Amino acid sequence: MGLGSTAKKIQSLSDRAEAMYRQVQELQQRIISLEEEVDDTHDTVKSIDHQLTEQRALLLALAEEQGIDGEQILAEAAIDEAEAAGDGDDENADAGAGGDDDASDAEAADATAE
Repeated sequence: MGLGSTAKKIQSLSDRAEAMYRQVQELQQRIISLEEEVDDTHDTVKSIDHQLTEQRALLLALAEEQGIDGEQILAEAAIDEAEAAGDGDDENADAGAGGDDDASDAEAADATAE
């Protein structure tokens, strides 16, 4: 094995190391970018959650003002949603769950009319 052969192998290893280093740098930049996006998304979700909480409180206050039991409607909706999630694997159950939503909507409309 001559010096030329050794030099070629060393150059080849050096080229591979540089390529791997560039890949690591690219991955590092991608990770940093993803972390920033996750932070932005987290802030957005927190803001939306806060707005949703405010809107829920407002809607409950309006419902109370109109003589509607908003908490009862929310409880019924949660029950319907839980039942639908439990039956979500069965396509026929999904169709039945849609019918339950219509019944809840009719009950809410009746309560509003009162």
